[in-house]
Amino acid sequence: MKHIAPSAEELPELTPEDQQRYARHLILPEVGEDGQRRLKAARMLCVGMGGLGSPVALYLAAAGVGTLGLVDADLVEATNLQRQVLHGTQDIGSRKVDSAERRLHALNPAVNLELHDTMLRAANALELIGGYDVIVDGTDNFATRYLVNDACVLARRPNVYGSIFRFDGQASVFAHDGGPCYRCLYPEPPPPGMIPDCAEGGVLGVLPGLIGTIQATEAIKVALKLPGTLTGRLLTVDALTMRFQTLQLKRNPECPVCGDSPTIRELIEYRELCGWMNEAQQHEEIKPVNEIPQMTVHELKRRRDAREPHFLLDVREAWEHQTANLGGHLIPLNELHLRVHELDREVEIVVHCRSGARSQKAAEMLRKAGFHRVSNLSGGILAWSREIDPSVPSY
Repeated sequence: MKHIAPSAEELPELTPEDQQRYARHLILPEVGEDGQRRLKAARMLCVGMGGLGSPVALYLAAAGVGTLGLVDADLVEATNLQRQVLHGTQDIGSRKVDSAERRLHALNPAVNLELHDTMLRAANALELIGGYDVIVDGTDNFATRYLVNDACVLARRPNVYGSIFRFDGQASVFAHDGGPCYRCLYPEPPPPGMIPDCAEGGVLGVLPGLIGTIQATEAIKVALKLPGTLTGRLLTVDALTMRFQTLQLKRNPECPVCGDSPTIRELIEYRELCGWMNEAQQHEEIKPVNEIPQMTVHELKRRRDAREPHFLLDVREAWEHQTANLGGHLIPLNELHLRVHELDREVEIVVHCRSGARSQKAAEMLRKAGFHRVSNLSGGILAWSREIDPSVPSY
């Protein structure tokens, strides 16, 4: 896994085509021919070919990074195209890595692309990440984010981090030059369902372009060993007010993965840690979150099949209910406090949304309003579509 950076004599030579293509780099004193040769020798891994991964991969390929690894197991969907500019309408239904390959080779035929049509898991993360010099995290979920961080620390690879939500974004460089890692900032994942994803909370389409471009900039600076990276700093962006702030970060000596006495010495199955269930857990009772019982989709199906009395409450928006529904009674979350009179306190209420985040909030709201027989459907309609009935659209 150890990687020795090539010496100046071992760096690949620039071809006449390279000289022409990267002419604007070559005249920069901070880059020059040696720097461009370093970029040509670099191996960078882009985890995620979505909103963040799109500008990252485009700009790294354009900049002349010699080898780009692309990790993504998803297909291109129409809802992606509002922000994932790596893909086009003609790519809907294609594997994202295939769509990315076509676009990146059209941009720069010389870039070497290594496609990994797989989910990053504990079983493969160290091998994948250990094969590259710089890792760029373009993921959109906590499970993979913590996995990337821990694998980067264990493999001693820099982690160029970015995240987006609604109008807000963050960027940093973790596990680099003795600086902090992601767990120094956020030691543990939030409870399952507590934080909505972009599909529920929304995201301004141009925001991942902004944050992803910052990530690409940082990745290039790391490869060129330039000063002034975001190592030890967290850049926050509020696109609504267009305010940028930089917060100082320090490595936590008690960090469980990069601290002085780390307790995390190997990777675990992070998807279970962050609320994803394995096959053995699907029928088990899930621990309550903030005193709200969590019901699996398998338990809901059993109750429906047995016709056990319950009231299914859908707290999504009307357009979501029209797109895909389980037959529940629709009261959007932002209307719930005005419409609690529509609910029967004596009947067990099972609240659901798309993934379990909004329904958790709704269940807590009902609990405070005096409803004591309330459960949250863990994983929401996405889990139902994935594990019970694939004919229910996943959006």
